[in-house]
Amino acid sequence: MSYSSSNDKSPRRPAARKPAKAKSAGASGILGIGLDNEDGHKRVTTAEQFAIVGGSEETHGRMTETLVKTFEELKHRGKHLAQVERAELAEIIHKSTPR
Repeated sequence: MSYSSSNDKSPRRPAARKPAKAKSAGASGILGIGLDNEDGHKRVTTAEQFAIVGGSEETHGRMTETLVKTFEELKHRGKHLAQVERAELAEIIHKSTPR
């Protein structure tokens, strides 16, 4: 007895769909939140692996500069954010923070 045939005209069920994976599944990122905003401006800066929201103009700028330099240093070291241990990331962020 054969279960399949090239001439089989019976109705077929559509193939079961797999749930869509989120683009960021398994991805890492950093979120910076500034809480010292008193001028009413809504500041938001986003990049591939980080987002910064809020803060005064100075704070927001410092956070942005810190994270840009942090990701430059990671690239220089040949590492991705997900590959870095917390202690190493803390050291890189500390080193990247403008004085």
